[in-house]
Amino acid sequence: MKAFFSLTSRSQALSGVVQHARKSHLISRHYSNPPSRPLPLAGVTVVSLEQAIAAPFCTRQLADLGARVIKVERPGVGDFARHYDTRVNGLASHFVWTNRSKESLALDLKCSKDHAVLMKLLEKADVLVQNLAPGASARLGLSHEALKEKYPALIVCDISGYGQDGPYRDKKAYDLLIQSEAGMLSVTGTGKEPVKVGISIADISAGMYAYSNILSALLQRGKDGQGCHIDISMLESMVEWMGFPMYYAYDNAPGPLPAGASHAAIYPYGPFEAGDGQSVMLGVQNEREWVSFCNGVLSQPNLAIDPRFSSNSQRTRNRDELKSIIHDVFSRFTAEETIARLDEASIANASVNDMKNVWDHAQLQARERWTRVKTPMGAIPALLPPGSTNSTEKGGYGAQMGSVPRVGEHNEAILAELGLSD
Repeated sequence: MKAFFSLTSRSQALSGVVQHARKSHLISRHYSNPPSRPLPLAGVTVVSLEQAIAAPFCTRQLADLGARVIKVERPGVGDFARHYDTRVNGLASHFVWTNRSKESLALDLKCSKDHAVLMKLLEKADVLVQNLAPGASARLGLSHEALKEKYPALIVCDISGYGQDGPYRDKKAYDLLIQSEAGMLSVTGTGKEPVKVGISIADISAGMYAYSNILSALLQRGKDGQGCHIDISMLESMVEWMGFPMYYAYDNAPGPLPAGASHAAIYPYGPFEAGDGQSVMLGVQNEREWVSFCNGVLSQPNLAIDPRFSSNSQRTRNRDELKSIIHDVFSRFTAEETIARLDEASIANASVNDMKNVWDHAQLQARERWTRVKTPMGAIPALLPPGSTNSTEKGGYGAQMGSVPRVGEHNEAILAELGLSD
């Protein structure tokens, strides 16, 4: 299906989607709840030359919305992220997170026959995504420039560390390195040594900007029928997320100092220890909340008008004195009791959870946010995509929650569909 949904021919588009779905037999679809209407991207085919996190995370979002995602991998070994660890029944934690609902096609693109398979596959594709090493896709003849004449409706999305041009184009880029280049390490930690964010935040930001740009490109193509080139840089994605500290340091002003889990410009905001040794996270962001905090939590109403703490700027400037006062009060209560006092005073707060607490989180359980997906090593739990619903009665849509594939699991079926022998 080459054309995406047009606002002026929606019924035709939906009819095409249904026909396409009936023809597809390559992968069994699994949904959080069988949808009563086609998912938003049903009928859209995405071919992805992907590895690690950024591109796979992008294409998994597309798959969640119903797109058919064909993941092209190296024969035998596949995406190197398959081998990061063995924490999920022998499978890698990163991989099962970012690769459900995909078909795996194992091709050696340096082999002319395998390369020809890919080019034939692109004839029916709507989107090509790649995050290979700098220059690799161009050497394979897979740049937008090389493809646009033959496939004018194809959307080509390149994801790289620094973009497709500029002096840093050919530098290798890993998540930690991009965090460092984007200034993230200057605002994390406690100031004693650089500390990175504990998840692949640069990869995730690039993946999400690739995802949103692809959705925009599909909408645009529905209007004019034309494909386009999307150039996503991990550096630019991460720098966009650094907007607050950059503007805070505007015109050569000093940047925010690393403040651990606290906030460089707001106080009290961060973790405070209770009497049982457990920490409670809280945040006071305006003067009304500050008065409530002094009255209802600290039981010291005079602090609300104390000149040392009369504004957020003053509280930030005198944070050590205020921290001592807060700890003195919190030391008389357990963390649970402290949270109860904060809730009673309508002060924002949170528990400091580890991963087990998150797996067991009462809010996620109450909202039925968990389902299960199949893997080569058995079914595992999976969080429903934010925004999707597990019940069509709620007026939303479900999500495609398909299997995590083995390397080359779908070679035979895809080759048969293309009229090729293995």
